[in-house]
Amino acid sequence: MTANTERFREFKMPDVGEGLTEAEILKWYVQPGDTVSDGQVVCEVETAKAAVELPIPYDGVVHELRFPEGTTVDVGQVIISVDTRPEAGPAEEAPASTAAHAESTAQAAPALPAEGEEEPAQGRQAVLVGYGAAPSSTKRRPRKARPEASAPAPVAAALQAELNGHAPAPAPAAAVPCAPRVPAPAAPAAPAAARPLAKPPVRKLAKDLGIDLASVTPTGPDGVVTRDDVHAAATALTAAPAAAAPVAPEAPAAPVAPEAAPQVPVAVPAGARETRIPVKGVRKATAQAMVASAFTAPHVTEFVTVDVTRTMKLVEKLKADPDMAGLRVNPLLIVAKALLTAIRRNPDVNASWDEENQEIVVKHYVNLGIAAATPRGLIVPNIKDAHAKTLPELSQALADLVATAREGKTSPADMSGGTVTITNVGVFGVDTGTPILNPGESAILAVGAIKLQPWVHKGKVKPRHVTTLALSFDHRLVDGELGSKVLADIAAVLEDPQRRLVTWG
Repeated sequence: MTANTERFREFKMPDVGEGLTEAEILKWYVQPGDTVSDGQVVCEVETAKAAVELPIPYDGVVHELRFPEGTTVDVGQVIISVDTRPEAGPAEEAPASTAAHAESTAQAAPALPAEGEEEPAQGRQAVLVGYGAAPSSTKRRPRKARPEASAPAPVAAALQAELNGHAPAPAPAAAVPCAPRVPAPAAPAAPAAARPLAKPPVRKLAKDLGIDLASVTPTGPDGVVTRDDVHAAATALTAAPAAAAPVAPEAPAAPVAPEAAPQVPVAVPAGARETRIPVKGVRKATAQAMVASAFTAPHVTEFVTVDVTRTMKLVEKLKADPDMAGLRVNPLLIVAKALLTAIRRNPDVNASWDEENQEIVVKHYVNLGIAAATPRGLIVPNIKDAHAKTLPELSQALADLVATAREGKTSPADMSGGTVTITNVGVFGVDTGTPILNPGESAILAVGAIKLQPWVHKGKVKPRHVTTLALSFDHRLVDGELGSKVLADIAAVLEDPQRRLVTWG
């Protein structure tokens, strides 16, 4: 392996969540020639679940960006290369994979390669979209796989490479010299030390929380540091005596990355009768999930109209309660508590259908999903272990969930593992709807608009706050009686929350 091959390191598109196969590059935060450090966010990508910032696992200078913004890239494809030893001067040759990439990009986007670049060999599969070759012509010869250079811990290095989404540096292949690139000055690289094993999102989390990964005790397979390990380390530091080194704050004053690619209105030519919008990202994933749900789970929807005047009065009381100071209190909070109460009284509704094993899996926890409309489309993040939270804790969790969704920063983990969902269509002035189940869940509650309507109360017609609830459930595992009991319990809590929450616990 040549020194030049060791010098240039490539970062591949990682699987940032639960088996995803592709992601769209929304924004690059760096350009060729920029100095980067280990853990620095270099780009933002959108998967089928969320927008995620990717940190680079190297120190050095950006050598090349392989794809432009807006390109959908398969997991495992190289998206950026970094010169880890820029102090060595201009590169004498490009890494073998860089040469291979130049050929594939010439095939995918022939207008972009440098003038005079040779035609690629026939039969080679092109990448999705090329970013263009480096500002010089390159040629590729077939290369043979060679083992990675010896390292203090080769197994750990290979595992870290997989976690970071890149393979060990490949063997070099002959290539014509690259045009000189003047890198930004950087300090000489320190001798490589054993680095903690962690995925890029975990490294980013640790950096945001001011946690040194080397000080974290890993609990993941093969000594991998997990998100829970980082959170545990942050909690331990927070609880430490004041004399201990303080945890670095999240720097709220620092500029926040722009909201990831809200759907920009497409310019419509005058007189145009149709506009075609590519289906991708969250919209594509939502469409696939809804079709799968609608044609897999037999849906049943039941409705009930309920007087929620006492709920509205309770909301006003809670806003003035010192225990709820600084927390967001609204009807959705009480609706969430009502649903959790109904699930506790009817636990069989909180289940999922295992088609492969022909089993009904009853969940003894509630991960409460809240459907949220974002510029990218509908997402359903969930509050983990919502059943165990007090009312103030539930209020804070709801506020955090909504704020994160609006900023486009909801992580794939936050949208995984939901058991039941609430969709608040009332915010749009809609009375109710027939919601489609989130895949893998057994029930979803739609809450309609709360309006003043004439209502018979204590024998007299009075103006009362009234809403309509709709509960859709999977009829394979929830029969009509169980679904009706759940909906009736939710309505009972909203009709008289102070009484029901006390008597039903």
